[in-house]
Amino acid sequence: MSWRNWAGNQRTDPKRTVVARDVADVVEVVKGAQRDGLRVKAVGSGHSFTAIAVPEDIALRPPANPNLLLVESVTGQVTVPAALPLHRLNLLLWERGLALPNLGDIDAQTVAGAISTGTHGTGATHRGLAAQVRALEIVLADGSVMTCSATQHPEVFAAARIGLGALGVLTHVTLQAVPAFRLHAVETAMPLQEVLGALDELVAANEHFEFYWFPHTDIAATKRNNRTEAAGPTRGRVAEWVGDDLLGNAAFELTCRLGAAVPRLVPPINRLMAGQMPAGEYVDRSYRVFTSPRRVRFVEMEYGVPREAIHEALAGLRAAAARHARAVTFPVEVRFAAADDIPLSTAAGRDSAYIAVHVYRGQPHEAYFGAVEAVLAGVGGRPHWGKLHTQTAATLCERYPAFDGFVALRDRLDPEGRFTNAYLDRVLGAPGTSVR
Repeated sequence: MSWRNWAGNQRTDPKRTVVARDVADVVEVVKGAQRDGLRVKAVGSGHSFTAIAVPEDIALRPPANPNLLLVESVTGQVTVPAALPLHRLNLLLWERGLALPNLGDIDAQTVAGAISTGTHGTGATHRGLAAQVRALEIVLADGSVMTCSATQHPEVFAAARIGLGALGVLTHVTLQAVPAFRLHAVETAMPLQEVLGALDELVAANEHFEFYWFPHTDIAATKRNNRTEAAGPTRGRVAEWVGDDLLGNAAFELTCRLGAAVPRLVPPINRLMAGQMPAGEYVDRSYRVFTSPRRVRFVEMEYGVPREAIHEALAGLRAAAARHARAVTFPVEVRFAAADDIPLSTAAGRDSAYIAVHVYRGQPHEAYFGAVEAVLAGVGGRPHWGKLHTQTAATLCERYPAFDGFVALRDRLDPEGRFTNAYLDRVLGAPGTSVR
């Protein structure tokens, strides 16, 4: 059975595809792979643009049964099957009066996929999704099952929260949820220079702030989300359809196709789209505000840069976009996150700003992404593990203080490379090799 990711830029034909019902099935697959000398890759919903989840031998889908969800009412901790999609989890939590404190803008990923690649969302005082992990159940290369936490196998726990799928197969994840809450969303278009001039204040004044900038325009679409006890104003079904489906997907798909066919029209198209970005305010369940449907397919690159480098990074990006984004209809997305202590987190040890660039599916992206990557890497940027980049173990080891420790742990847990693939060999080095 062929496998491809959501964007369609990663494809393969694994030798086997196995859907695991429970942990025992995962153990059986891993032991069988060991016996046959094959590699295993856990696959989710395919929302990584890199080849991080490409299964070269065995494609394994971990348990996803929502009936396996366990809720600890006193602590608010929830244990979920690793392959449960976030959109299913969000609804299940809400029905139990709970929610995750922060989310990315897409909810199609599985829980394991989201934490393993470093999904982060936005909010200067909020950390990425993996920072909410309190325990993990993982099947190791020898087929043993390990439960790890801050007090059980803490070294494995620390690394496996963002483990890239390199340490084993996650089967269950325990997350710290919070009481369900609503968000007051305010979406407005502002002059880009005004946003940049007041950026520190905008980030500090809002729990969750982000903005989008369309190349070839001087307009930024801002999004401010803050907790509220209010029940309204609400967004009606028509307004939701216009914002998410018509403008956010159907019309945008048409503009992307037009821009691809006639690149000289891109600047006026972008100015038109920037002016048509949804504006207004509404109150809704947190997960409905955090996430939006994404039906226009694209490829993406994202870097986390030190928070203090954001203005330098954006200035360089705008210059790169002026030269290389003549046919790019997708906006640049800018978000923020607090520092954490996870070894391979893009926010490890530093408050971070995230800059993401996108290109419509099938369109050339190499020159644009390459120019932007040079800028962001030049200010100490770290690439998102699930989004396109050209970094290797030799360059990444200088960007992560705990890189060598992670690789040493990987080599100890998986010396034969049972869970590796070409991408992991590139960014971590093949098991047993040195990148220094």
